[in-house]
This record gives sequence, C-alpha cells and structure tokens, in this order.
Amino acid sequence: MRACSVVFVAVMACGASTMPAAGLDPIKESCTLSVGDKAEAFRLGTDYGDCDNHRHCGSSMSDVPVGRFSGISIPDLVRQGAQLTATLEAEAGRFTCSGTVKESELVGVSIFTPSAEFVTRMEQMGFKGFDAQKLLAYALLDVRSDWARSLKEMGIRNLTTDNLIALHIFHVDKDYVRSITSLGYPQPDAEQLVAVSCQGVNAAEVREIRALGYQPTLDQLVQIRIFKITPDFIRRMQARGFSNLTLEKLVQIRIFKLVD
Repeated sequence: MRACSVVFVAVMACGASTMPAAGLDPIKESCTLSVGDKAEAFRLGTDYGDCDNHRHCGSSMSDVPVGRFSGISIPDLVRQGAQLTATLEAEAGRFTCSGTVKESELVGVSIFTPSAEFVTRMEQMGFKGFDAQKLLAYALLDVRSDWARSLKEMGIRNLTTDNLIALHIFHVDKDYVRSITSLGYPQPDAEQLVAVSCQGVNAAEVREIRALGYQPTLDQLVQIRIFKITPDFIRRMQARGFSNLTLEKLVQIRIFKLVD
C-alpha cells in the first residue's frame, strides 16, 4: 500500500497551506500556473505568506485538467507580460489565480472562496469537519455532492470527509463497487474500497485468477496486486513445475526473488 499512500498524501496536500484558514474564510495565497507533465493539464502551485518572486517555493503543487479553468489556455503562457485571471468553478468553491505571465507561467495571487451551500449539502448527508483547506482540495479534485450521495445511498460503511477524497482519487463509483460485489464478495467498506481501487483490483483479472483455481479474499486481492501476482505470473510458475502453489507461496516467491 505504500505507493498508494504516497499518492493519497500528495494529493491531500494540494488543499493544505502552511497556515490554517479560519472556518470558511477565503484563502489568499501566491500562485503559479504552468504546463503540467501532460499537455492537457496545468501545474498549479500555491504558497501562503512571503515567497521570493513567487517562484516555485509554494507549499503545494498539483496538476489540474486544462478544461477546468476559464480565462486561460496553454498558448497564453507564451504571452510574456500578459495579465490573466484563471478561474476554476467547482461545487465546493471558486478558485482564481490572477497575475502576469513570466517565463511561460502565470505568476500572481490566488483566492479560494469556499461554498457554504456545498458544506450544507454534505452535512445533510452526515459529512462533517469541513474547513477552507479541505474544501480547496475538494474543488481542485472536483469532488461533488451527487457522487458522494451515490456512495452513501449504496450503504457503504465508514464514509468520511477524508476518505471521500481518496475514493475520488482512485475513481471509485457505483459501477466499480458493483463490479466487486458481482464477484460474490460482501460490499467493502470505505477503507477496503480505497485499498482495492488503489491497487487496481479489477473484476476481469479476478475472474482469470479464479479460473486458475484460486479463491482470493479481498485482503488477498490487495496483497497479490502489491506483489504483482498476475495470472501470467501464476501460469509461468505452473509451467516451471512448481506444485501446490498457494497464493501465500506465490507471494513468497516474489518477496524472496526465487525466480528471475
């Protein structure tokens, strides 16, 4: 789970500042906006407080799809000196980054205005503990109340304001939950769903593993994904003459590197 934990912590940080915001007061920070690692995303950096020239010293960095911003496009970032305001409208609030294009990035000041109406909708479903930073994370990730409600209505246990973020990061929705329960597994709770979706557990591969004679539990599905116990790996071990290969033995083969 380590790799998934790193991803989760990194994305959670996108809504955190070096200083806390009071309640639902707007958050004002310095910001930069540049081309992300993928051409279809902007790399957004934010920082609270003094920052020399507002350049790459922010407390958080996150990639946001280009289409979620209005008022800016990728070609605008070559317009040296252009004055722009990039705006992201989300159910959780409104984020703007206003400034000047310098050396292929927009450098300026951001303001995030949380939505009290969104908080009310979420609280009516039992989700508590919102502050401005968490709402900023919800906004940048586009976590919506209708999606949260769809999971709530399925009766998924132990849903919280925090693990909703993780579930959204790993693309958990009603169809994904049903793909797991259609295999005969009891409906996972929120933390189990984070674990299986984070590791990429999918129904097609589970069926293939079952066809090879195994009946993994949900916990074993997570473990065999971590150690890359794929159907192809199982077949290769069987072809080498290994007998009585339990899932535990296959994991040990991976851990101790008993095969190349």
